[in-house]
Amino acid sequence: MEIMVWIGTGLTLIGVAGLIWCILLALKAKRSGLPDDQIKAQLQRVVTLNLGALAISGIGLMFVVFGVIVS
Repeated sequence: MEIMVWIGTGLTLIGVAGLIWCILLALKAKRSGLPDDQIKAQLQRVVTLNLGALAISGIGLMFVVFGVIVS
């Protein structure tokens, strides 16, 4: 079950990288100087990506815990 731990670690790292990317996108949107409605639309897209990255990271952590428990 060691492979599950490594797969989970990879998924978790991908999720964390996605979360960092979302932070950078949000900062870019806020600093862009666009009208409020366009900034709001960009931030709604970032929220969607953020939830996806969080889900991937959570699934990866579940894989890690399951792999550790089964080993």
